[in-house]
Amino acid sequence: MKKTIAILGLLLLILFEFARVYLIMPMPGSQNFNSIDLAYFLGSNKWIIRLIGYLLVSIPCVLILRNANKTEKIIIGGLTAMYLSVFYVFTFEMEADKMFYQPTKVVKTSLAANKIPDNKLVIGVVIDSVASAYPIQLIGYHHQVVDNINGNPIMVTYCTVCRTGRIYSLMVNGKQESFRLVGMDHFNAMFEDATTKSWWRQSTGECIAGPLKGYKLQEIESDQLILSSWARIHPNTKILQPDALFKDEFEDMDSYDKGISRGNLTKRDTASWKNKSWILGIQDGANAKTYDWNQLTKQRIIQDSLPNNPIVILLESDTASFHAYSSVINNEILIFRIKQDSIWDVNTGSKWSYEGVCMDGKLKGKVLKSIRCYQEFLHSWEFFHPQSIRYND
Repeated sequence: MKKTIAILGLLLLILFEFARVYLIMPMPGSQNFNSIDLAYFLGSNKWIIRLIGYLLVSIPCVLILRNANKTEKIIIGGLTAMYLSVFYVFTFEMEADKMFYQPTKVVKTSLAANKIPDNKLVIGVVIDSVASAYPIQLIGYHHQVVDNINGNPIMVTYCTVCRTGRIYSLMVNGKQESFRLVGMDHFNAMFEDATTKSWWRQSTGECIAGPLKGYKLQEIESDQLILSSWARIHPNTKILQPDALFKDEFEDMDSYDKGISRGNLTKRDTASWKNKSWILGIQDGANAKTYDWNQLTKQRIIQDSLPNNPIVILLESDTASFHAYSSVINNEILIFRIKQDSIWDVNTGSKWSYEGVCMDGKLKGKVLKSIRCYQEFLHSWEFFHPQSIRYND
């Protein structure tokens, strides 16, 4: 009996350590289950579960090692060694925040002192007229960078498996919160807050498990474009610089901007409407729409209409920097055309910039209203925006 209890107890402990990490890391099949509640239960109660397991197996194991035959001792000793190995690997090597670290310090410079190449993709944000740019090559490794702009604490996040860049306020229930990378949910990075140990999705800012379940972080509007385009719009921008401690990790991310990657989880499928195809996603209130990146690259302009909101999507000549705007001015729907880098509306012949500003013509000085849009992998956008409709011209 004691041998059975010892063997079953050790096997259950091994299974627990494996399942605790398997359910929230990108292992074969792990991200296809709706198992976040089970994963959260195992993760938040890990020491209680371990203590029960240790109490269950400790006395039978001691008795066996003292009195049992050689074969039984080898079995119990082997299982104990296996558990200790699994415990070490899954606790100190395979947990998300042991694989991806935040920068030791956040250093931003002006354009004059910047070391980031102009053609690198950045996530740009403006808070209180202060512009900052965060290269995806850097935040893609870190997954999150905590910054403070004019007294506004923010978390700049990026998930390379979903190709999702987001910026959130760190204020939760009136206090500044801190987060650690805890794992993944349906291939999207997931964070745990330090106060309540709740779990949060990176792509939506929604708390999906724990005491704050249902709460949403305040997203701060941001743009994704190459650094030279961002600098053209915001010449006084500050740019995040690489932490030398992670030089090798950043080099591994060098080609990620272009969709080239060693891993299948982060590599682009250049065909349209595949799981790893690039798309442009637009969320406008309760309405969402999905646009094929290949089509946008070919046309460089797409005019469409969300319910009660005509829009125009523009892609700059670098084929990486994109913008989306409401195409309504003075209660009139403008029809736009683009040739090389010239944008004009058919209605009045006025000339426009990629920043949505009319530069010349009858509408000079008018500004188009910006629409939030994101470049992502198709599987991510459609999973987290199940109501999204695919655009077909």
